[in-house]
Amino acid sequence: MYNNSKRAATFLDKGGTGKTTSAAHLGVGLAEQGEDVLLIDLAGKQGDLAKHFGVWGDVQDQIEADDDWPNISTVFAEEWGQIASKLGDAAVESLIIETGEGVDLIPAHPGLDSLDADLGNIDDARERYSRLEEFLDEFIDPLYDVVIIDLPGLTNNVSYNGLWATKNVIAPVEMGPFESEQATALRRDLDKIEDQFDVDVELAMILPNKVDSRTKLATEYLEDFGEEYEDAIAPAHVPVSQDIRNAADAGQTVFALEEPSSTATRARDAFMENASALQKRLGGN
Repeated sequence: MYNNSKRAATFLDKGGTGKTTSAAHLGVGLAEQGEDVLLIDLAGKQGDLAKHFGVWGDVQDQIEADDDWPNISTVFAEEWGQIASKLGDAAVESLIIETGEGVDLIPAHPGLDSLDADLGNIDDARERYSRLEEFLDEFIDPLYDVVIIDLPGLTNNVSYNGLWATKNVIAPVEMGPFESEQATALRRDLDKIEDQFDVDVELAMILPNKVDSRTKLATEYLEDFGEEYEDAIAPAHVPVSQDIRNAADAGQTVFALEEPSSTATRARDAFMENASALQKRLGGN
């Protein structure tokens, strides 16, 4: 049974495009519009989403105190159903952290290091790629309106699970020739998934990120992306802003800044507009 929650994954087969920043800000933007939002960090054990909201220290304390089980990697295990049955509601509650910005988070964990290989040992491809979907369907759907998953910047068994579970991709891209090639490759990859597994994964949003509209080249690429991805392009581009980085380093999004700069304000407004568009594209009103 698929699904009551609106779901999407930030993904592009390339690092450093702003996937984590986009997941955090779109999540907060959706929460600002009344959605109950859960973010899930599958992008690696470094815990960038938790750092973005200033809660990574708490996660590390749990890991060091050996109080970190179950965790996000546990939900992929064949035994998860038995674990959840034994622990009851506490099984899911122990995974989730409140961020203080209106969204909840299931943070990354060192167990993600071996997860790709563990999934690769499952012979049946449909079972290998549907573990996360089963978890979301049974345990997360009753709790949240929207789930956004931050995926690794490479195609592997973990990212396939995220794509399978969400059926929708948000692809943050910078304005340049290499990123254009990556976006085209992503669309080909999604077509391959559909052909091979009969699973339709939509390119829900191409999100122009770190755009310096003062340069002619960036403006030209922005126009090109708009023409190439007319149905998927986000309505607003996110401007390049040091304040986004500064806010993340301080453990918050630009929504939490008390005195945002002009670029931070433009970025916040862009994320709000894009969150509203994403809500509609994922089936909201």
